Amino acid sequence: MNKEYGNRQVYFVGGGIAALAGAAYLVRDCGFPGQHIHIIEEMKVLGGSNDGAGSAEHGYVIRGGRMLNDETYENLWELLRTIPSLDQPGKSVREEITGFDNANPTHSNARLVDKNGEVVDVLSMGFDMADRLALGKLIITPEAAMGKARINDWFGPHFFTTNFWYMWATTFAFQPWHSAAELKRYMLRFMHEFPRIQTLEGVTRTPYNQYDSIILPLQSYLEPFGVDFSLKCTVTDLEFKEGDSITVTKLKVVRQGVEGMIELGGDDLVIVTNGSMTESSSLGSMTAAPRLNGKGSSWKLWENIAAKKPGLGNPEPFADHIDGSKWESFTVTFQDSRFFDLMEKFTRNRAGTGALVTFKDSGWLMSVVLAFQPHFRNQPEHVRVFWGYGLYPDNVGDYVPKKMSECTGAEIMEELIGHLHFGEHRDEIMATANCIPCMMPFITSQFMPRLASDRPKVVPDGSTNLAFISQFCEIPDDVVFTEEYSVRAARLAVYTLLGVNRPVEPIRQYQYDVRTLLSGLVTSFR
Repeated sequence: MNKEYGNRQVYFVGGGIAALAGAAYLVRDCGFPGQHIHIIEEMKVLGGSNDGAGSAEHGYVIRGGRMLNDETYENLWELLRTIPSLDQPGKSVREEITGFDNANPTHSNARLVDKNGEVVDVLSMGFDMADRLALGKLIITPEAAMGKARINDWFGPHFFTTNFWYMWATTFAFQPWHSAAELKRYMLRFMHEFPRIQTLEGVTRTPYNQYDSIILPLQSYLEPFGVDFSLKCTVTDLEFKEGDSITVTKLKVVRQGVEGMIELGGDDLVIVTNGSMTESSSLGSMTAAPRLNGKGSSWKLWENIAAKKPGLGNPEPFADHIDGSKWESFTVTFQDSRFFDLMEKFTRNRAGTGALVTFKDSGWLMSVVLAFQPHFRNQPEHVRVFWGYGLYPDNVGDYVPKKMSECTGAEIMEELIGHLHFGEHRDEIMATANCIPCMMPFITSQFMPRLASDRPKVVPDGSTNLAFISQFCEIPDDVVFTEEYSVRAARLAVYTLLGVNRPVEPIRQYQYDVRTLLSGLVTSFR
């Protein structure tokens, strides 16, 4: 598509996967000049929540564990089919991921572990009739009628003791006080996963962590087009034209401590990542616990602009309830394979073929996952890295009598060794372990109970040049906390603002598939 764009500029606020995808759609589908695309990112690196960094010497860090899905990541896969692989000439990133996943298929043999260190038989979901009826009612109730209902408003106490809840909650990071409407969306969007939730066979894995496997190829694709990456630059506010329309005229920025202003031309566009699930994250170490930080710049930007114009959403339900949205992850680097050898024997899964191992009786509701090695591009052959997290960081541990949020990396390892009953191997495990904990205050903020109006539309009503592409904009029927949500939002934003008449991959409606419904019904009675 060839268009004469003149001096028109596009500014992305935030440099996560949504902004990179949006830039890719601009150059690929709109023929937009790359040098007129500006991605403004506060951090010193692109990728946002799709992060992965570190070294063998100092330890690796992944703040969040991300699982992809073949059937439901429609726009992500369409995009990655056109992004060249960095490692396999002539292949796309999508082909690279598919080939890797086919060679290392997921089939968990140890999804849940009890307090005795025994693998739980998870063939049964554990529902009683009240659970089944509440689940059925959830699926058929219109979202508009649910309002701010929480999951524990919808289900009785028994539901939260079922194998299903332990597996579903830890796969997707749901808490009982999260939005029932979000759980409903997940149940519909991932209905095809219900019968195989105990093995997580539906998980699609990347060869490395998502930063190395997805972000770097996207960045490398954009660089030859001349896309401007403005790192270590923070957008603090937007100024609007007076009147009823929503037209951004200026961006207030801070670069290296110096305040500045970006004046917009009449045709320029602004595409904003409002809010962030990984903002204000804090790292600990083997000898120090991470801090709990408050709101940062992306939340403050959203608060500033929402106060100026109607239709730009309401950040309060997401940003002001840290006790309900926080949890803690940890990344462990070993200089040998001892822990991995023990885990592979215990789980009966080679690293990269299992899934989350959840300690269902743990106070922290702790889970760990061993990825295929190496998990980082710069990871030496002898080094091993795994990731884990606890959904209840303010609970006291079962083997370390402290809240997880107060624990050092060494203490988190002690708790894990206790749950695995690996005590006789403790010294050799700890000898080379480097556990780096990470506190994330807003990691499930997108799941907090909210009204439909609290999330702005991708392109708000009355907007002439502003769009939103975060996990906190509204895409009907789709599920937040996924790469697909970010990529779909970016595609909708670019096509809508530029008036491009191209299709966006539709959301697959598994709830209307008779075979999927029947399979789910049978599973609920197991």
